[in-house]
Amino acid sequence: MPVTRVATGSALRLVLQTGVDGQGNPITRNKTFSNVKPSASHDDVYAVAALLAGLQNYGVNNILRIDSGALQNS
Repeated sequence: MPVTRVATGSALRLVLQTGVDGQGNPITRNKTFSNVKPSASHDDVYAVAALLAGLQNYGVNNILRIDSGALQNS
């Protein structure tokens, strides 16, 4: 029997650069927004992330979408 994946959730993570260390490497912090609809398109999630990025005190280094799912043996 094939194993299938059923989407159970999704989250949006903004990776913010809060400064630099003594060697000039970026110091980052994550801000995660949970309960993103798994069915939301990547374009829509990115558009929301771009709007949220404009509200942050720090610059955004990366935008991540984290999807989770359950594996079921059909």
